[in-house]
Amino acid sequence: MADELLALAAELQRAGEPFALATVVRCEAPTSAKPGAKALIREDGSVQGWVGGACAEPVVAREALEALRDGTPRLVGLYGEGGRSPGRTEGLLEYGMTCHSGGTLEIYVEPYLPKPMLVLAGHGPVIETLATLGRAADFTVVALAPDALAAELERHPLTQSASIVVATHADADEQVLDRVLRTDASYVSLVASRRRAAVILERLEQRGVPPERRGRLKAPAGLDIGAVTPEEIAVSILAEIIQHRRGNKAAGPDRDKIAAIETKTEPAAPHVRIDAKDPICGMIVDGAIAKFRSEFSGRAVYFCCRHCKEMFDQDPERYRAALSLDA
Repeated sequence: MADELLALAAELQRAGEPFALATVVRCEAPTSAKPGAKALIREDGSVQGWVGGACAEPVVAREALEALRDGTPRLVGLYGEGGRSPGRTEGLLEYGMTCHSGGTLEIYVEPYLPKPMLVLAGHGPVIETLATLGRAADFTVVALAPDALAAELERHPLTQSASIVVATHADADEQVLDRVLRTDASYVSLVASRRRAAVILERLEQRGVPPERRGRLKAPAGLDIGAVTPEEIAVSILAEIIQHRRGNKAAGPDRDKIAAIETKTEPAAPHVRIDAKDPICGMIVDGAIAKFRSEFSGRAVYFCCRHCKEMFDQDPERYRAALSLDA
C-alpha cells in the first residue's frame, strides 16, 4: 500500500496537483493503524490509504485540507478514552477520539504543493533577469511566445499559482493582455511607464475587456522602490509577486471568489468548511467531506462513521438536545 501511495504522490507531483501525505509516527494500543501507516489526501477531501478508523480519518482529512490552504505541515494527536496524552507539546494539535475505548495516534500531515509558476511574455533585460531570479526563488519559469500565444496557453494552462509578467514593449501588449487576463492567473502585470500603462488600459476597455478583468492588471509592474536599472526593476517585480502570493495565501477564500467570477463557476468545494458536531460521539467533523449524514428537522446532521449515523437514525428525537434544537 505504501508503495502505491508513493507512486501516486509522484504522479500527482508531476501533474502539478496538490495533495497532503499523512503518516502515523507513534501509537499506543489499542489502535488499528501502526507507525508508518500512510494516507494521501487530495484537494477534494478524498482519502487513499489508512491512518486509522472512522474517528481518525475525518480529523486527518480536515487537517490535511487546512495544510493545503496554508502550506504548513502539522502534527496531529488523537487520544481516546484511556489513551495517554503526552501533555502540553508545542505544535501538537490534540483531538479526542471518542469512537473507541482507548489508544493514541500521532500523525504527521505534510502538504505537497506545486511550485508557483512565473510566466514571462516578452523580451528584454527585465525579462531575462526575472527568469534568473525566478528560478533562484524556486518558481517554475515559463516563457510564452506572444506570436503563438493561443498554442502556448494550451500547453501551459494557467492556474491561480501562476504569475504573469508581460513585456512585449508595444509589439502585442493589448492582444497578450486580453488573452492572459481571461486565465485564472492570480497576478498579471505589464512592464511599461505609467503613461504607456494608462494608454494600454484605455485600449483594453475599447477591446471590450470587462472592468473586473482590467482591474486585475498591475501596471506598471513592480513595487515602488525607486528602481532604475533593468535588474532593479526585475527585483521590484519579483518582490511584488511574492508579496501578492503571500497575501493571497492568508486570504484563501477571496482567491476562490476571484476565480469564480472569471470562470462563472462556484468556488471549489474543498475550500468550503462545514464544522459540525457528531451528536452521538461528540467528534467535530467537516460536513463538506463527511461520508455519513442525515436530515432532521430541516437541517443536515453529520457523523464521523456509519455506526453513529445508524444510532441516530434509530431515534433522532433522543439527540435533539445534542443538536441544540428546541424540544
